[in-house]
Amino acid sequence: MLNGILPVYKEKGITSHDVVFKLRKILNMKKIGHAGTLDPDVDGVLLVLLGNSTKVSDYAMNLGKKYCAEICLGIKTTTEDISGEILEEKKVTNISIENLKHICEGLVGEIVQTPPIYSAIKVNGKKLYEYARKGDFNVKIPSRKVNIYSLEILEDSCYYKNNHFYFTINIHCGKGTYIRTLATQIGEKLNIPSCMSKLTRTASGEITIDNTYTLDEIKKCSNVENILLKKELALKDYKFYELPKFRAHKVMNGLRFRKDQFPQLDFKSGIVFTYQEEAIAIYYLKNIDDELLSIKTTFPKNIE
Repeated sequence: MLNGILPVYKEKGITSHDVVFKLRKILNMKKIGHAGTLDPDVDGVLLVLLGNSTKVSDYAMNLGKKYCAEICLGIKTTTEDISGEILEEKKVTNISIENLKHICEGLVGEIVQTPPIYSAIKVNGKKLYEYARKGDFNVKIPSRKVNIYSLEILEDSCYYKNNHFYFTINIHCGKGTYIRTLATQIGEKLNIPSCMSKLTRTASGEITIDNTYTLDEIKKCSNVENILLKKELALKDYKFYELPKFRAHKVMNGLRFRKDQFPQLDFKSGIVFTYQEEAIAIYYLKNIDDELLSIKTTFPKNIE
C-alpha cells in the first residue's frame, strides 16, 4: 500500500471528492483522503493523503495556504462567488487603487468572518448548504476568527468590464479562511456589492502548483511512489526527536512515558517521536503539571 502525500493539481469542474474517487481507481486502494476542500469552480493545489498518511489530515489542514483570487466589484451573489444568484448589482466607476490597497492592508492580521450559507460548515450536525437547498435561510451562522498573513493587489490585473471593476489579489492565510467571504468584506468596506469571480489555490504550506500533478499525469506515472511526499511535511510546526529502537517499540505498543525520561524536551506544544527519521507518534502534556505524557497521534510502523 502506498503511504505519503500526493500533491495533486485539481482542475476546475470537479470536486475534491471526485479527485479522491478517481484516485482510488487509478491507484487501486481505498485508504485515501485529502486536506482542504476546493469548490468545483476552484483549481489548484490539493494535498491527497495516502495510506497511513491520512492520519496527518488535521495537521496538513493547518498548513498556511496561498491563493490568487479575482474579485468583481459591482455584483453581490447568494454564494459570494460569480456562480451564485445575483442579489444586487451596481455600476462601478472611478475606483481608487490606493484606497483599495488601504482597505486590503486593513484586512491583514486576525479578522472575523461569517461563512456563506452555501458552504460545508456544519451547524447542528447539518452542512450549511443543506439548509440553503431546503430554503431555510434563518439558520444562525457562527462567526469565527481567521488569520490573513498577507494580502497583495496585482495592479496590472485591474480592469473595467460591463460596468463592473475587476482586480486580482494574492492571499496568504490560515486555516478556515473563506476567500469568497473576504471578497465580500472588501466590497462592504467600499460600500459596493462584490463577489469572487475566480480562484486558484497556489500553495498549501511549502507545496506550490509547480510541485503538483494532474490526474492524467498520475495515471500515466509508472511509479507513483517516486512522486509522493513524506507525511512529515505536514508536521513541520513540531520539533522532532529520534528514538532508539527499544523506545520506538514501546511507542508502537501505546506506552505513556514520564516527562522526566526526556528532560531535554519541552512537550508543551507536542513532540514528534521518530524512528529511522520517520514519524511514529506525537506526544504532549495535557496539563503543565502532568508527570505522564499523553499520546496525541500514532502512525503505524513495523519496527523489526
